[in-house]
Amino acid sequence: MLNAAGLARWLAAGALAALVLAGCGEKKEVPSPIAARVDKHEISNELVNFVLQQQRGLRPEQVDAASRQILDRLIDQQLAIDKAEDLGLESEPGVAVALEAARRDILSRAYLEKVGADAAKATPEDVKKYYDSKPALFARRRIYNIQEIMIEATPEQIPGLREKLSAATKIDEFLGELKTGGFKFAGNQLVRPAEQLPPNSLETVSKMSDGQALMLPAPGGVQVVVLAGSQPQPVTLEQARPAIEQAILSERRARLAEDKIKSLRAGAKIEYIGHFAQAPASAPAASAASVPG
Repeated sequence: MLNAAGLARWLAAGALAALVLAGCGEKKEVPSPIAARVDKHEISNELVNFVLQQQRGLRPEQVDAASRQILDRLIDQQLAIDKAEDLGLESEPGVAVALEAARRDILSRAYLEKVGADAAKATPEDVKKYYDSKPALFARRRIYNIQEIMIEATPEQIPGLREKLSAATKIDEFLGELKTGGFKFAGNQLVRPAEQLPPNSLETVSKMSDGQALMLPAPGGVQVVVLAGSQPQPVTLEQARPAIEQAILSERRARLAEDKIKSLRAGAKIEYIGHFAQAPASAPAASAASVPG
């Protein structure tokens, strides 16, 4: 007959046996966190996936092949890094500065992204207001067929060119005048939807009628922009909603980041040295506080 101590040992042995028997069943394979080893170094699956996420437009069936290609590139990269370290290249001035610049960029972006994470999402009212404020992008969106003509000219010649452009009933007439006058010029034809035009250009082009031409100053002369034709292709509020929500969120993140940088500058002791001390201090560039959407 088992006493209490014997019973306890018997139950423990039974539990151990059950665990051993369970372990003999079908095992689930646990994915390895390591994708490859290169001599004494390891390349993680996390690194492979990080690089994979930078690839745009990959279809699901392409992921495996792309992952293998990325891993092979990382292996080649590790081999090159090993040799670079053997040669002490990380201490060379140009390399050291580049490594420091990359580190600064990554850390500052990470901080600004953290700051921007507090940005409020757009409300339906915000989206409607944004939509209504940009008719050229949405309600009155067009596909533009634009002809650009770059003309070499002196400042004294520009008024005469402007008169010739105004007098011409067709752009071919104006081009003929350029040839007769011996002007050097080059043309370019492009088709662009509204959202692919720079905001300032869209503001101007959206007010033009088909066939209308506009002369703008340009380095070494002038640029003539001709709206050869356009096709209305409006976007409804519902169609535009996802893009508008993202645009508003990106703007708010950028604004939060910019305000934070201004606050940090105001609270920091900053001293310009050397020839920078002679120049007037300028405000930080807007791009320095930008946060990827």
